[in-house]
Amino acid sequence: QVQLVESGGGLVQAEGSLRLSCAASGRTFSTQGMGWFRQAPGKEREFVAAASGYGTSTSYADSVKGRFTISRDNAKNTVYLQMNSLKPEDTAVYYCAAANTYYRGSDSNGYNYWGQGTQVTVSS
Repeated sequence: QVQLVESGGGLVQAEGSLRLSCAASGRTFSTQGMGWFRQAPGKEREFVAAASGYGTSTSYADSVKGRFTISRDNAKNTVYLQMNSLKPEDTAVYYCAAANTYYRGSDSNGYNYWGQGTQVTVSS
């Protein structure tokens, strides 16, 4: 059974940093796309970032470009999200997602597996 487990969320002040991790088990995702989404209270889930199988190709939402970095360690079957210069509007539950294919886009329907989410709260 495939599981994605996020960690690294928490409370941080504005302009601070956090690094989220997502460890996959049950199968490897070396060549498949993996990504991060987030959902703030009262809002739709939105795309944050995604990376190709070997992390050679990445994409980001405009709202996080230049501040967030997605990376992968296929030896650990883990994807990371380094978040710098955090803003209060980044407050949300962050979800890890993995695809059965090479898909690494912004459409949540392209992903087949989801983690339970980790809360990130940025105070002003």
